[in-house]
Amino acid sequence: MAPELPVMVGAVNGALRSVTVRAKSKGTQIAGVLSADRTQWRSKRTMAPGETYQVTVVATGPGGKTKQVSSEFSTVKATQLFAIDKILPNKEITGMTVGIGMPIMLTFDRPITDRVAVERNLLVQSSKPVEGAWHWFDDKSITYRPKTWWPAHTKVKLVAQLAGVHGGPGMYGSQDYVREFTVGRSQVSHADTATHQMTVERDGKLVRTVPLSAGRGGSMKYYTTNGVHLAMSREDVTTMTSPDAGPGSAGYYSLTVYDTVRISDSGEYIHGAPWSVGSQGNSNVSHGCVNISPENARWFKETTLIGDPIIVSGSPRPLDPTNGWGHWQQTWPQWLRWSGLRSGFTTEALSAVPVSHSTTTKAEESKKKVTS
Repeated sequence: MAPELPVMVGAVNGALRSVTVRAKSKGTQIAGVLSADRTQWRSKRTMAPGETYQVTVVATGPGGKTKQVSSEFSTVKATQLFAIDKILPNKEITGMTVGIGMPIMLTFDRPITDRVAVERNLLVQSSKPVEGAWHWFDDKSITYRPKTWWPAHTKVKLVAQLAGVHGGPGMYGSQDYVREFTVGRSQVSHADTATHQMTVERDGKLVRTVPLSAGRGGSMKYYTTNGVHLAMSREDVTTMTSPDAGPGSAGYYSLTVYDTVRISDSGEYIHGAPWSVGSQGNSNVSHGCVNISPENARWFKETTLIGDPIIVSGSPRPLDPTNGWGHWQQTWPQWLRWSGLRSGFTTEALSAVPVSHSTTTKAEESKKKVTS
C-alpha cells in the first residue's frame, strides 16, 4: 500500500465501536474519524513508508452481537526520504517572540515535486484566527504569510505532518515537525527617504520620530530599496564592505558600524552613523543604508523584534520580494499564485502536539552535535 493512501474501514449491517491502527515497529497509533452513523472510519493522515500496521476493529452486528477482527498491511518502502533542513522562526536566529510581519519559512533538503501533497500537510494553528497561505519560491523553499499582519500577542504553532507524505517519485517525508512561537506587540516603522524622517509606532501609538539619512542615489544601487522590509537581524557590531569593489579599487570601503538592524539581503541596515548626523533629517548621503544617530540606533536595535515591519518610501528603487524577507511586497493575489493549492485558509485553533514529532530540523541537529 502507498503510504499516502487513506486507511478505510467499513461495517455492513452493523456499526463500528472502535478502530485502532497501530505501527508494529514503533507502536504509533494513527488517528482517524468515524462517520456520523458509525459505519465508516477513515485515517486522518499518511502512514510511514516501509512500515507494517496492525488494524483492530470492534463492531456491533444485528442483535447487538459484538465482534473483533484484526488484520495487517504494509506500506511501500521509500527509495529516498526528504526532511526539513531549516525552519524560521527559530531560537538562534529570530528568538521565539517575533514581530507581526514574521513569515514561517521552511527549507527542504531535497527538491519537492509533489507540492500539493506537501502543502496540504503543513498545518498552521494560532490562538487567534488568521487568514494566510503558503507560497513556493522554488522547489525547496516554501513560506507562510498571513494576508495582513499577525494580530499582536498571538500564539502560533506549525504542525508539519510530513512522515509518509509523498514528495516526489518514490520519495516520502521522514518525520513530523512542530514549531511554536509567539507574536509580540505590534511595532511598525515608516522610513521616508524624501522627508528624511522615520516614525516608530507601537500598538498604534507613535513612540518616536527619528531623523535619518538614506541612500544618496546617483546610481540605482545607491538608493535605499522602497517597500515593506522586515527586521532580519539585530547586531551590536557589523563590518560593511563595498559589494562590487575590492581593496585598492575605486569605490571600495570597509566600515565598522554599531547597533544595526538588517532589513534586506543586499546589505541594507538601519544603523548608527555618527559621521552623518549633520545630514540626518535633511539629506541622503549613504550607500543605501538608513543612517540614524548612535543614540537612536541603540534604542531602535533594543526595541526591535525580528519580523517587525519597516516600510521605506520615497525611493525609486523597489524592494524585490526575494531580497531578504521582502515577502510583503507581493499583493495577496500574487502571493496565492505560487501556492500549490492556489488558495488561502484560516488557521486552526491551537491543539495538542502530535504523538510523534520533532522540534529540531537537520541543520539544528547538526549544530547541536558540533557544539555539544
